[in-house]
Amino acid sequence: MIDFSHLQDFLTPVSKTQLHDDEEYDDLQIGRTIDLYEEENIPDLDTADIILLGAGEERGNGTISGGNATPDAIRREFYRLYHWHKDVRLADAGNLIAGRSLTDSYAALKSVLTELIDAGKTVIILGGSHDLTYAQYQAYAGKKYIIEVTVADALIDLQENSPVRSQRFLLDMFMEQPNYIRHYNHIGFQSYFVQPRMLETLDKLRFDCFRLGNVRENMEDIEPVLRNTDLFSVDVNMIKHTDAPANSLSPNGFSGEEACALSRYAGMSSQLSTYGIFGYNSAKDKDNLTAKQISQMLWYFMDGRSVKNKEALLTERESFLEFHIAFADIDTVFLKSKKTGRWWMQLPDKTFAPCAYSDYLRASNNEIPERWMRSQERL
Repeated sequence: MIDFSHLQDFLTPVSKTQLHDDEEYDDLQIGRTIDLYEEENIPDLDTADIILLGAGEERGNGTISGGNATPDAIRREFYRLYHWHKDVRLADAGNLIAGRSLTDSYAALKSVLTELIDAGKTVIILGGSHDLTYAQYQAYAGKKYIIEVTVADALIDLQENSPVRSQRFLLDMFMEQPNYIRHYNHIGFQSYFVQPRMLETLDKLRFDCFRLGNVRENMEDIEPVLRNTDLFSVDVNMIKHTDAPANSLSPNGFSGEEACALSRYAGMSSQLSTYGIFGYNSAKDKDNLTAKQISQMLWYFMDGRSVKNKEALLTERESFLEFHIAFADIDTVFLKSKKTGRWWMQLPDKTFAPCAYSDYLRASNNEIPERWMRSQERL
């Protein structure tokens, strides 16, 4: 069981009255159905499938803010949406209390996440600057969990000489010893913002980086990446300015619909336990459109979780179509779920790795799927 009395040392409650401006929620709106940490209410986190956690710490961006205006701006829009997924229970643990220093805030976030991860919960972090991903990772590293990390970001935050923590936190994660990152994926980087040598370094580590244009050409190929992910971190700068006005980095990026698709794929993962959405600044948000965008991403994450709940285990072979394929003198098996249409491919060690329909087509044409080859390189 989750000891909420211990978590309360790090959290402050949320006022639903302030969020809905004294207007009552409809019976089927999320604001009515979610179990929220308020002054008079302690949420039952043990029965929740997904737990929201506000973390408005922004000092990693070089600002002085450690407040929670940003998470509450997202909540205001999210709570107005309708709860369609009766099999997905939501709870809101409130907002993280900002520490005296940025390091203190990292430690607090790590402590809260560690307890929730150990309880088998999926946590959505409403950030906050993107460097909070480091504390998100520390929750796993502190327990020596070896994980797969995926970041969606127009930039690659590996700027070694930058004094701004949010521009170099990936370096801290990769260089830390002992290291518990089994694999790293970077989704949606925009080439003109990225130093080419950064990509060369990541490739030497056998990490996978997916350029924005390549991902947009076939979004479905990214679903297996997120299916295998434990920690997912999103910077809202991955979304183009017109669809997320608070993002002033670039006029280009994922559309709002594509961002929702990525979020849905993350929700479909049975592996994923933390999902952080960072880089949103409510003070720069025109007509709250970015908060609306993020709230709809959260809704699609719930939609993905509902799909995940219907998926069969790989051992239940009667729930899968089985295809025996030979390519490049390699005999293997592809599985397709009858319930969700998702694919898996068998590796030489007889384990099954998530894949896409396009991988099956390549194998059928006697080509080695790149996803299969990259898996072998890492082994």
